[in-house]
Formats: sequence, structure tokens, C-alpha cells
Amino acid sequence: MTHTFDPTTLREYDIRGIVGETLGPDDARAIGRGFGTLIRRAGGTHVAVGRDGRESSPVLEEALVEGLNASGCDVISIGLGPTPMLYYAEATLEVDGGIQITGSHNPANYNGFKMVFQHRPFFGRDIQALGIMADKGDWEEGSGTCGTADIADMYVDRLMAGYAGGEYRIGWDAGNGAAGPIVEKLVERLPGEHFTLFTDVDGNFPNHHPDPTDEANLADLKKLVADNKLDFGVAFDGDGDRIGAVDGLGRVIWGDQLLAIYAEPVLKADPGATIIADVKASSALFDRIEELGGDPLMWKTGHSLIKQKMKETGSPLAGEMSGHIFFAQDYYGFDDALYAAIQLIRAASTSGKSVTELRGELPEMINTPEMRFQVSEDRKFAVIDEVLDRLAEAGEDYEEVDGARVNTDDGWWLLRASNTQDVLVARAEAKSEEGLKRLLHQIDAQLAESGLERGPQAGH
Repeated sequence: MTHTFDPTTLREYDIRGIVGETLGPDDARAIGRGFGTLIRRAGGTHVAVGRDGRESSPVLEEALVEGLNASGCDVISIGLGPTPMLYYAEATLEVDGGIQITGSHNPANYNGFKMVFQHRPFFGRDIQALGIMADKGDWEEGSGTCGTADIADMYVDRLMAGYAGGEYRIGWDAGNGAAGPIVEKLVERLPGEHFTLFTDVDGNFPNHHPDPTDEANLADLKKLVADNKLDFGVAFDGDGDRIGAVDGLGRVIWGDQLLAIYAEPVLKADPGATIIADVKASSALFDRIEELGGDPLMWKTGHSLIKQKMKETGSPLAGEMSGHIFFAQDYYGFDDALYAAIQLIRAASTSGKSVTELRGELPEMINTPEMRFQVSEDRKFAVIDEVLDRLAEAGEDYEEVDGARVNTDDGWWLLRASNTQDVLVARAEAKSEEGLKRLLHQIDAQLAESGLERGPQAGH
């Protein structure tokens, strides 16, 4: 027996597709067969499986478990919950790997799989290997079992372990995603006063799209904070591994700004540590880490790539503009938005300042949002190579950690190819509006030389 995946589904950091079009139970079964085979060949036998709240997730879970069992692996199903709860299960239960069925922050008709293999991220070539194995039917045979484990309370205990935050009035928006039931358990345990939105799990996301990096999706949270005069508010994406936040004045606290706030308590406990941020982060963040005595490291975008770099460098903290925040100090090094929410309380409490004050102390930079525009799959990386060649020839000051990040007297601009979509991503940050215009002109000039224009924006 063999299986061929739709080529668009096996991506750099995870597997994702449109249910009924590019992804279905046969794919889930083949993922189980391949992943289970790799676990068996590495000497393992047990895999934890979790799922988000999408309507297609139970059917995909059933097929995935069938595939894992057919490869000879025993499955421990932890049921419905956020992706970080699956990561927690993989880190603490006696298992050799874990798979979460989730469409993350994508629309309701999407679904996918995030994987961890013997406590390390499973991505890139690992994911491509599943496709090669499926094409050949190169799978182990066996008949595993499936049991269940209810770990939600253990997970909440771990989130609360050593809690030393104060009493705050906080708004929580779960966006009808998989984090909702955990948020309900958390707010029962936390001191202070808590107001929750959309904690019932609904895979159709009837209230707003579960992506807290789009400011439009924070409107309900901002209103909740304003109406109740709350200290701050937090929001989660569909599977609870990305955080969004607003302060008491309703200002968004973006991913790189959150990282600047978290860096202070982390560096107090671990002076001189390396703190990693992705290539889209503000230069103000890298300056702030240096100011606090840390060693800032700019790295490639992508949660799997960041996790791997943290292991290599022993970094206690890392983050991305997209709201993936990774804590390895007193935690496991994976991206957990619920833990990040608790750490925001801690940061305020240990600093003796409100979250609004912490946000207010950060320099106001003038920057663009992440701009995405369609470029064919076979052109996107080639365009970046052309841009890098021209920058080198012109003697520009640039970094090529992930695409081209160019430093100028006005600030910086970035052009990179997305690993997950057929888009180029651009961003720019300047000290003045005039400077920002000049940076955007440079981006447009580079694109024009490669026969492209910034044109209509593509969504996430």
C-alpha cells in the first residue's frame, strides 16, 4: 500500500491543507504510518495525540491513530486542547513523540498536524521524509493500542507552578479556539478579577478569526478592557501557541514588544543569556536586550527553526513577531501562549509596574505591518537571491539570516520568502514617516528590478 500527498500540504514547519480538497483521513492515516515508522526505527513505541476544536479534527484523529497503530505504535490520546498541552504531554508523559491535529490560526475549513519527535521539533526534511515513505509504502507493520490520558488539570498545575504574580484585572479572549477550556480553569485559580470572551470551543469561529496578530481580531478584547477598565488583556490563536495582548489603554503589545518585556525578568535570573528574535523583529528589541546585558540573536522566522536554535545556543527565551513566545527558563522551550500570559503577569509583578507602564516605556517606532504579496512558488526564492546579489554589488549594509534585512540611516527594511505560502513578505521600520517612505521606495525599486510590484496584499 502506498499514498501520495497533495504537494501543497507538506510544509516547512507542519502539515496543513483544506479539508476535503487537499487533506483528508487517508492523509492522516499515512502521516500516522510514516511518523510511527520513524518512531519505531528510533527505538520508540509510544506517541501522544491531541486535537484542536475544528469540526474535522475528530475524524482526522481517528485516521491518524489507525495509522500509528498499524505501524506498531501505542497511542495515548489527550483529547481536545491547545497545541502546547500536547507539547507538555510529550515532554512529561512516557512517550517518544507527539502529534497535534490543528489548523492553527487558519480558516475553519483548514486543518493540519504539528509534530514533535523525541523532544525535538519535527520539520523540514523530517516532514518531506513522510512524503517519500508514503510514495514507497516504506512503513513498519504492527498492531498498537490506543489509551487516553486526561492531563488538562496537570497542565494547568504546571502553568501555575511557582506563581508569584500579583492580583490584576485581566481580559482573556480565547477566540472559540482550543485554549478556551484551559483559560476557564486558569482564571478560577488566578488571584484578581478575570473577564473571559469566547471560551466555548467552536470550530466555525463565529465571533472573529482566531489570529491575534491581526489587530482587527482584537476589537472585542479592546472593548472588554475599556468597558471594565481592566489592567490588560490577552488573546490566543486557534490552537493556543500564539499570544496577542493589549494594555490598559487598548494599545496592542506586538510580539517583539512582549519579548522586550519578558527579557527583563529572564535576564535578571540568567545574566548575559542569549535571547533570540526572528528577523521581522524591531531593532528596538535587539537594543533593549543589549541594554539589559543580554546577547541578542536575530534568527530565521518559523517556530521549529527558533526551537532548534534555542537548543543549540542554550537560550532561555525566544520569540517571533507572530506571537510565538518560547520559554526555556524554568519551562520546556516550546511556544505556549497560556504560559506566556502567566509570564506577562509575572513581568508586571516583579517590575512593580503595570503592563500599561511597561508598554509605555518601549520606544515608539514607525513601522509597517507584515506586508505579504503573491509570487509564484518557483519564483519566490529566486527573487530573494537576485535582491541579495544586487545588495552585495552595491555594497549595502545587510543581513541574510532569512531573506534580506537592509540597514540604512532611516532604519531597516526586510524582504523574505515565506516558507509556508507562495508569497514574499516585506516589512520596514524607520525613525520618521519620511524615512519610512524612503524605505518602502527601496523595497519597490528592488522588486521592480526583479519584474515585480508590491501590489495587492495576500492574507495569512
